[in-house]
Amino acid sequence: MQNIYTADSTVHQRAPWWFNLAGQLLQPWVRIRRDPAEPAALLQAGVPVCYVIERDGFSDALILQRACREAGLPNPMQPLAGTRRKRSVFALVRRDGWLFGRIRKRAPNEPLRQLVHSLEGMPEHDVQIVPVSIYVGRAPSRDSGWFRVLFSENWVMVGRFRRLLALLLNGRDTVVHFSAPVSLRSVLGESGEIAPERFARKIARVLRTHFQRIRAAVIGPDLSHRRTVVDAVLNAEPVRAAIAASAAKEKISHAKAWRKANKLVLEIAADYSHPVVRSVSFLLSNFWNKLYDGIAMHHFDKARAAAPGYEVVYVPSHRSHADYLLLSYQLHVSGVVVPHIAAGVNLNLPVIGPILRRGGAFFLRRSFKGNALYPVVFNEYLAQLIDRGVPIEYFIEGGRSRTGRLLTPRAGMLVMTIRAFLRAPRRPVLFQPVYIGYEKLMEGKSYAGELSGQPKEKESLLGLLRGLKVLRQRYGHVALNFGEPIELNPLLDAASADWRAATADPDAKPEWLNSVVDRLAGQIQVNINRAADVNPINLLALALLATPKHAMAERDLLAQLELSKTLLEELPYSDRITLTPMNPAGIIAYGEQMGWIRRVQHPLGDVLVADDEQAVLLSYFRNNVLHLTATAAWVACCFLNNRRMSRASVLRLGRIIYPFIQGELFLPWDEDGFGAQLQATIDFFVRRGLLESAGDGRVLERAPGQDDSAFQLKVIARSLIQAFERYYITIAALVKNGPHTMTGAELENACTLTAQRLSLLNELSAPEFFDKALFRGFIQKLRERRVVWTDEAGKLDYDSALEIMVRDARVILSREVRHSILKITPGGEKEPAATNEVGVTIAGSRDTVQPAEDASGTELHQRHVDAEHHRHAHVDAVTADDGSATTPRE
Repeated sequence: MQNIYTADSTVHQRAPWWFNLAGQLLQPWVRIRRDPAEPAALLQAGVPVCYVIERDGFSDALILQRACREAGLPNPMQPLAGTRRKRSVFALVRRDGWLFGRIRKRAPNEPLRQLVHSLEGMPEHDVQIVPVSIYVGRAPSRDSGWFRVLFSENWVMVGRFRRLLALLLNGRDTVVHFSAPVSLRSVLGESGEIAPERFARKIARVLRTHFQRIRAAVIGPDLSHRRTVVDAVLNAEPVRAAIAASAAKEKISHAKAWRKANKLVLEIAADYSHPVVRSVSFLLSNFWNKLYDGIAMHHFDKARAAAPGYEVVYVPSHRSHADYLLLSYQLHVSGVVVPHIAAGVNLNLPVIGPILRRGGAFFLRRSFKGNALYPVVFNEYLAQLIDRGVPIEYFIEGGRSRTGRLLTPRAGMLVMTIRAFLRAPRRPVLFQPVYIGYEKLMEGKSYAGELSGQPKEKESLLGLLRGLKVLRQRYGHVALNFGEPIELNPLLDAASADWRAATADPDAKPEWLNSVVDRLAGQIQVNINRAADVNPINLLALALLATPKHAMAERDLLAQLELSKTLLEELPYSDRITLTPMNPAGIIAYGEQMGWIRRVQHPLGDVLVADDEQAVLLSYFRNNVLHLTATAAWVACCFLNNRRMSRASVLRLGRIIYPFIQGELFLPWDEDGFGAQLQATIDFFVRRGLLESAGDGRVLERAPGQDDSAFQLKVIARSLIQAFERYYITIAALVKNGPHTMTGAELENACTLTAQRLSLLNELSAPEFFDKALFRGFIQKLRERRVVWTDEAGKLDYDSALEIMVRDARVILSREVRHSILKITPGGEKEPAATNEVGVTIAGSRDTVQPAEDASGTELHQRHVDAEHHRHAHVDAVTADDGSATTPRE
C-alpha cells in the first residue's frame, strides 16, 4: 500500500513482457493529452485506485498505462491492493474473439462484486473508482489528411482492426480524460442494505450514464440514427392526433395520412453524422484559408462557461450564407458540440442538401400555411431535439440582412422553442446571441441589386456553381463575438409567477406568451448589437459616406478616424464591443489593400475616394455599427443647421426621437439611460473642442461651418441623418394627405416611392434609404405609441403630436431637404404649419415668434420653462448657421 502512487520499474514490470513490448511499439504513433493535465491532484492519498474504461480494448489498456505512468498515477496493470483482482482496471463493455471479434455489451458485474466483497468486514478499507475516457482523433487538425477523419472518434463501437487503423492515422490526437474518483465505501454506505449483485448493477448504470455524458460533451450527442428521432416524432401524441384529424378531414385512410406525416418529418429531420462533420471541418479549414485572412472569436470562454446544464440555443445575426458554416466550424474546432441548425428548405438542393443535413441542418418551409399536419410535425421535431438536450441554432431575423442592420425579429422559432420547453421543462434554456462581422461580403453586389428593385435570385445548384468565382477574391477578417446570454426562466418568472402551470397542457397558449416572446426577441437583438466588432472597414465607411462625393483629404480622414476610435474607447457601448487595434494610418492602408478605397495624389495633399459602386457596398458596413454612434450622431445632428442650442433642448428632443431610433437600431437604454448617454456624449464633444459650453453649461455652441471641428461634427451627424429624413417622409406624407385618407399599406408604398425618387434626384448611395422594411418598422412604432392608429374604415388617423414632430424636424433637417421631400411626397400641395422646437411658427425666410399649439400640456409647459430659462440667461437657445435667431431673445 505504501508504493501505490509510485511509477517505478518494479511496479510496471508486473505487466506481461509482451504488453510492455506492445506499448513501446505503439509509443511513436500515439501522443497523449491528459484532461486535466495533473490528474493526480484528484486522488486521495493512501486509498487503492481502480480505473474504469468505457470499452474493452488492448490499445485502450496500453494508452491508459502510458497516461498513468506519465502522470505519476498507479499502474492499472498491477494487482489491486486488498482484493483478488490481478489488474486495477476493468471495462464496461467486453468483446469476444480477436481481430474481427463480436462485440458483447456485458455489464461488469463480476469486477464490481469483487470490489464490494473486498470491503466486507473491513470498514477501514476503501477503493476509489476513477472513470477514464479515451478518445482517439476527436477532431482532425488542419494538417490532417481527409482520410483520417473517417477513423476519428464517434459513438460506434468499432472492432480491433478499425481501432488499429484509427491509432495509426489519428493516434497523435489522443485525449485521456480522468474524471473525479468515486469512493466505493461512501456509495455503499449511502445505498444502505442492498445485495452485492443489485449494487453492482446500480453502479454499472451510473458509470454508463457518466461515460455517455462525457462523450456527448466531447463529440456531441448520439443522433447518428435519424430513425430514432423520426419514430419518436411519429409516435408522439400530438402528431398521432394530427394524423387522425388529417385522415378524417381529407377522407383518406389512416395509413396514407401516416405516410404523409412520415414524409414530412423526413423532409425536416437532420441526419447528423460525426464522420461527415469531421470531413467537412477538415475541408473547411482549407476553404477558410483561401477565403479569409483570419477568423477571430471573442468572449467565447464566457459563453462556454455559461452553457453547462442548459439547453443552448445559438441566435446569431444573419448576414451571409457563410454564417451557418462559420459558427459551426468554429464551435467544432473549439471542442464544443456542433448545433443543429434550422435552415430554409430552399437550401435543400441536390448534393448540397444531404451534406448540410448530415452536418446537423434541419429544414423548414418559409410558410406553414395550407398544411395542417406540417406545423404539428415540425413543432414535435423541435420539441424532441430540445428534450434530448441537442444544441440548436437559428436566425430570428428570418433571412439575411440586405442592409447591414439587424432586421425586425420573426418570432416563430422562439414561440416553438418556448412551448417545447413548457411541455417538458427538464433542462433550462439559454439563448446565446452571436454577432458575426465581416470586412467584405460574398453576396454584397446581389444585396445592392435587390434593394434597388432587382428580384432575388432563387437558390440553385447551378447558381452555386456560378458563384464559385467569388473564391478568387479575399474577404479579409471575420469576427464572431459572443454576446451576453439570456436565460429563459427569469423572463417567464417576470411574466407569470405560475408559468409552470402551463406545462400541464401542451396545447395551451398562455396570455403572457406573446409578451415574453417579444421581450426575448428584442433582448436578443440588443445583446447581439452589444457584442459588435468594429473593424477598419466600418470606420472608413462611417467617415467617407458622410461626404457628398465619398472623398476626403487624407489629413481630414486621419483626424476623423482618430476621433471615432477615441469616442468608442472613452464612451464604450458595452464591455463586449471589440475595436480594431489599427491606428488611423493603418486603417487607410488596409482599406486601400482591400480595394475599398483608392488614393488620388495631389500636390496639396492626397485624397482618399470610395468609388460609386464601392460606396454603395460600404453602406452595408456603416450600417453594421450605426448603433454604436447613435448618441453622438444625434447630438451632432442638432448642430447641422444650428450654431447654438440649449443643452436642455438637445436632451428633450432626444427623448422624443429616442423610441424610434431604439426600435430601428435595437439600442439598450431606457429613456433615462439614453439621456445619461447624451450628457456624456455632450461632455466628450466639449472636451474635444467640437462644442463650446456657455451659460454655466446650459448652452452649447459649435464653430462656424468652415471650421475643422464643425466639419467633424457634420461627418458624425450624417451617419444618422437619413433615418430622420425617412421619419420626415413618413409623417409629412400623413400630415400632407390628412387623417382618414390612407391605409397603412398605402402610406408604406408612398414613402418608399418618395424615398426612391429622392435618392435618384440627390444621388444617395445607400439603397437601404428606401428599404420598405424600415418604413414599415417606423409606422409600426408610431402605432405602438398610439401616435397613429387605424379607424373603422381601415384608414390611418393620428394624434396632434405627429404635427409637432413635423415642427421639431426643422431643428434637424435643412430647409432644402424638407422642401424637396414635401415637393416629391404625393398628397396636398402645401407644407403643414410648422414650428421649431420652442414654439416659433416659421413663415417665409425670417422667423417670427408665436406660441405653438401643443397636444401635451406638459410639453407646452416645458417649452415655456425652457424659453423663460433662456431669457434669464440672456443667450440664444438656437441660432441658425446664417446667424438669424430662431428663438426668443432678450
